[in-house]
Amino acid sequence: MKKNITPTLVRHRYIPLFLSLTLCLFTMGATAKNTDTYNLSAAMQPVAQENVFHDDEYFNWGSTIVKGKDGKYHLFYDQMPKKHGFYSWLTDGIVSRAVSDSPTGPWTKVQEVMAGRGDGHWDQYTVHCTKVYEFDGKYYLYYMSTNSGITDLTKEQLQEARSSDWKPGNLRNMLRLNQRIGVAVADNIEGPWKRFDRPVFEPQLPIANQSNNVTVTKRPEGDFLMVIRGDQPDQKPNEIIRMQAALLADNPLGPWKMQHKPVVINYNSEDPEVWYDAERKRYYNLYHAFGYMGMLTSTDGLNWERAKHYKVADKEYVTTTGKTVEVHRYERMGIYSENGKPLVMTAGIFLKNGDTHSLFIPLKQ
Repeated sequence: MKKNITPTLVRHRYIPLFLSLTLCLFTMGATAKNTDTYNLSAAMQPVAQENVFHDDEYFNWGSTIVKGKDGKYHLFYDQMPKKHGFYSWLTDGIVSRAVSDSPTGPWTKVQEVMAGRGDGHWDQYTVHCTKVYEFDGKYYLYYMSTNSGITDLTKEQLQEARSSDWKPGNLRNMLRLNQRIGVAVADNIEGPWKRFDRPVFEPQLPIANQSNNVTVTKRPEGDFLMVIRGDQPDQKPNEIIRMQAALLADNPLGPWKMQHKPVVINYNSEDPEVWYDAERKRYYNLYHAFGYMGMLTSTDGLNWERAKHYKVADKEYVTTTGKTVEVHRYERMGIYSENGKPLVMTAGIFLKNGDTHSLFIPLKQ
């Protein structure tokens, strides 16, 4: 009898503790999962004319908003000369700066900030897909650029590379494969900007070929998370599947360490925009998937899943007059936050008539 009593008593004695721990872990898991409540689609408000930023000589595209020490809002945005066509983003892109008293505009252009540095530099051609951040009192401008290697392109070859038509072996594909991410740093939002002799990293697994579409955010632990887009390895010669990967660094300048687990794989997506939601204690990743806009979420920035409110928008937006504007391309999204709350969503809009503008959508608080 004694041999049977002892184990039974021990088992019963720990049942309340076991149930308590189980309930605690279940509650913690449910609470963590339930913090995925942000509905960006429901927060998006109709846009007024002042929320549209257009240029007669340039294609206006993606943008980043930074609030300056002067109390004004500073917009860093991508531009391409209309005389070279929209697809000159790979060869002739520049980043410009505009200012406004409001993060939704209207904006006034004040400065062309940066362009390709020319022969002999890794960022020979174009400055594009820019993101600008203030970290600890300094400003960091991340950008994509490219070069033609040891080949000096003639004017005729450069014009050919500006074409939207790429295929394995042609000039545009060479410039595409040479895309890299770089960073410039400044003490003042107006510059001057210090550039570096090399990009911040070379493509490595899990991505291949090139790197583009950079986004950076500071983590609660004090280090930094970067998400970039590259090519998925081992694809057919005439096929491109774009994928996303994550990198970590202790400093905004790096060195950046590539993480082995992809953010997105086996699914065409680009233009990630990542931010940390301190209230919900999780990251969000907004991207476009060639037809619509989707959103991922993560509690650590490394393991991602579709957000509860995954589908954000189709290729259209609504104006304050009640008009629905259907567009050809809706890309380069960004989120501007104040006091930890998303306040504005930015985007590059390519209209069906071939023109473009930068868009600023107010977000309901």
